[in-house]
Amino acid sequence: MKHRAAAERMAGSGSPRSRPSRAWIPDHWRAAACSLLSLALLSACTEERNPEPIPSAAITSPAFIGSPAQPRPISIQVRENPFLAPGRISTLHTGSFNADVHITPGPLGNDPELVSRKATSLPGGMCSSTVFDAHGNLITFCASLAGFEIHLLEPRTLKSLARYELPSRPSTFAALVTLDPDKVMADTSGGAYFYLDHEGYVVLGDARERIVRIGHRQSEAGSWEFHIADSWDLSDHVPHDCLAPTNWFPAGECDPITSVTPDYDGLIWWVTLRGRIGTLNPKDGSAKVMKLPGEDIQNSIAAADDGVFVVSDHAMYGLTADPDGTPRVMWRETYDRGTKRKEGLINQGAGSTPTLIGDRYVTTNDNADRRVNLLVYRRDPDFRGERLICKVPIFEEDASAAEFSMIAWHRSIILVNTFGYLNAFQQKGWENVPGGIVRIDVREDESGCDTVWTSSERSPSIVAKLSTATGLVYAYTFQPQENGENAWYLTALDPDTGETLFKILTGAGSQFDGNWGVITLGPDGTAYLSTLKGMVAVWDGS
Repeated sequence: MKHRAAAERMAGSGSPRSRPSRAWIPDHWRAAACSLLSLALLSACTEERNPEPIPSAAITSPAFIGSPAQPRPISIQVRENPFLAPGRISTLHTGSFNADVHITPGPLGNDPELVSRKATSLPGGMCSSTVFDAHGNLITFCASLAGFEIHLLEPRTLKSLARYELPSRPSTFAALVTLDPDKVMADTSGGAYFYLDHEGYVVLGDARERIVRIGHRQSEAGSWEFHIADSWDLSDHVPHDCLAPTNWFPAGECDPITSVTPDYDGLIWWVTLRGRIGTLNPKDGSAKVMKLPGEDIQNSIAAADDGVFVVSDHAMYGLTADPDGTPRVMWRETYDRGTKRKEGLINQGAGSTPTLIGDRYVTTNDNADRRVNLLVYRRDPDFRGERLICKVPIFEEDASAAEFSMIAWHRSIILVNTFGYLNAFQQKGWENVPGGIVRIDVREDESGCDTVWTSSERSPSIVAKLSTATGLVYAYTFQPQENGENAWYLTALDPDTGETLFKILTGAGSQFDGNWGVITLGPDGTAYLSTLKGMVAVWDGS
């Protein structure tokens, strides 16, 4: 087994009537926040173009487990969203179906090679959402105490070609002030749910209540740069009285944009944390919005020919737009949201982004107290009757949570147990992370669903993916070492049986924890894994 980075792995609130004066801010809060912000700005100015490897804890686990696999391609026919970049590598979840299915290949375990990139010297640094431009370069969303940036990286080498700084989220400042990283980890706003459109532009909702369209171009000299192509201000529709260095005692509502997705007619749909659902017409800049009273939206949006689908922390929605773009609810299905937020979820509600299966179904999960359930609904807007096809208990009682979008193809659904996982900053007690991966199939007669297999692999921190080119499911798993540090592996499973076929070691310790990231399969067969400190690339050497 060859590793280009062998050395790296062995290295070691006031009322509206009387808002308190800013002079009341404790001096130590102000000083600490200013110091951290200054450090963040300094770090953002000094990053090297050539990647610095992610340092690993000492390794006592094997570099490779199992045997190389043979490809067994899977055929899937889906009409792609005409307003997304082709090839199903245009969003965090591969496309607007959120099916987490790549048509690109992944590693087969043949003499694998590995490179890693440390994104920043500050806490954090993970590059959590990755797509690919027409040249095969990575466009990735990276986050740390320095804030959010879009990076353009060279494939495999992970060399930096360009980067673009995004506005910092209010939750980042709140986390600095309160020293509570959960304020960041439980916030999905700021641009992570971006997409690459059909013309190769990044589209995202930023922390200034704007939807922006960001392009990148190469000069005659060969250097790359990002640039703003379009920007639409949604501040008239999105309240933004948020904690900030210039607003220490906000009295109004702070409601950041969490996700954007195009529908099949070209409208850009957007949602906010506090339950606003809107559309933007990019042709004339007009925006329309509706509000879900008392409901939060933390997950992304699904779109197909027959509608747009959103899951809040109370219900699943099928939506369409009126001729003027106003969102309209076609149907709504409530679910059991439980009585509290579980360990392994970022809010009290369905963890999974809605996932579309073919042209008939949409699936998510509930948050029932003892044991969560997989839910599959008919999505036909004209259907009359019981939409819920099945409600299947998953994993074990008092050890069950599902925060990740599901893999879905044909009639099959694969989902991962995230119970017990907090984040890479706060995680303790790995023995309380039971793990588990399960496949459930919808019956052809729609009379229910059946569990096909369950794997004991523990993959709580990264979204798994299916490659139709290799016919393998790729997960990111861990196993404790003798020295107490976790070893982290890119793991391939057989989608038919759930059998683990091989594991490729990426590194050990919290720096290699996936921290709510994703696996992304590039056009050249490389698997890119987001970790706490940046990104790892793994590919077959032969």
